Amino acid sequence: MVLTLAFRNLFHDRVRLTVTLVGILFSIVLVAVQLGLYLGASRMITANIDQADATLWITAFGAKSFEDGGALLSTRERHQALATPGVVSVTPIVVKFAEWRKPEGGSTRVVVVGSDAEDGALKPWNLAKGTWEDIKAPDAIAVDRTYLSDLGVHGIGDSAQIDFGRVKINALTDGIRSFTQSPYVYMPLSRARQLLNLPSDIATFHLVKLAPNADVETVRKQLLNRLESAEVLTKEEFHDRSLKQWLFRTGAGVALIGGALLGILVGTVIVAQTLYSSTKDHINEFATLRALGSSSGYIHKVILAQAGLSAILGYMLGMILAGVIVFASQSTPLPILMTPQLAAALFTVTVFMCAISAISAIVKVTKIDPATVFSR
Repeated sequence: MVLTLAFRNLFHDRVRLTVTLVGILFSIVLVAVQLGLYLGASRMITANIDQADATLWITAFGAKSFEDGGALLSTRERHQALATPGVVSVTPIVVKFAEWRKPEGGSTRVVVVGSDAEDGALKPWNLAKGTWEDIKAPDAIAVDRTYLSDLGVHGIGDSAQIDFGRVKINALTDGIRSFTQSPYVYMPLSRARQLLNLPSDIATFHLVKLAPNADVETVRKQLLNRLESAEVLTKEEFHDRSLKQWLFRTGAGVALIGGALLGILVGTVIVAQTLYSSTKDHINEFATLRALGSSSGYIHKVILAQAGLSAILGYMLGMILAGVIVFASQSTPLPILMTPQLAAALFTVTVFMCAISAISAIVKVTKIDPATVFSR
């Protein structure tokens, strides 16, 4: 009877129901988009760190993120790290902003990533066209197909110039986005040094792989004692530092989370107002139930059931629309990410939002005097 009464109350006024569902739908879509952008941005920021086959990262002091590594390192730090017990390999990579000169004029910024895939530390992944052998060819590089128009090129075989040298696109990746909107350009380490006019023994980071039985914290402490002019970070620490730099110090993360909270607030207010109006319109029916001996708890269950039905219907509609938006964003430089965990969290938020919204209606019903039914 609770669900039947709640269903009839909810669908009695179709216009009001539509307003309720639109409010929930708007809230769900806004929260999904904002949090999806947050998750998508987080994945972009840390993608290279997560893909790198390294347990520890040796960086210059003050390195803020993968793209902003600060001062450069020399082979001295690498040799000192190789001499540390438990260290299997130390692979240098170069990461640096550079100027990309378009074939038909104009320029833009890119992030040069120089590494040797044979060392296994970091290499371009999700290769849609070409292989690492193609990237090793003279002047060859790999870029993501998402940024071809931004770079003023069309695809495989096109040429451009980076700082001090000519480059040719020999491979394309798919889905390697950059949060800074400066595309990643992958190439062998020696070519990166040459294009950026860097000495042959210079690196931005040294990626450290440990023996299977080595204790990470013990090796890290030994490295810190040996490397007085560098920092040693675990992959998780560098991951968190990069997120903090781009999402919170720039304010982007706060804006995205703030937008999600605003969506929840707006949805809660709309649903609360609708439930309160619906309860007020049916106040005589609730008074009759009270006069017939129905408990306050029973009536509260009816109102909460209305809120629950609204949550389920609104969530289903909202997720359909959010799914369309997520799909449409996948080919853009800033894709929205939807995960099962986020979908479950959105459902929990929707139910919670509608339950909170029901409080105003419950308060109204609690104040009903059953005697009012006899004065009609």
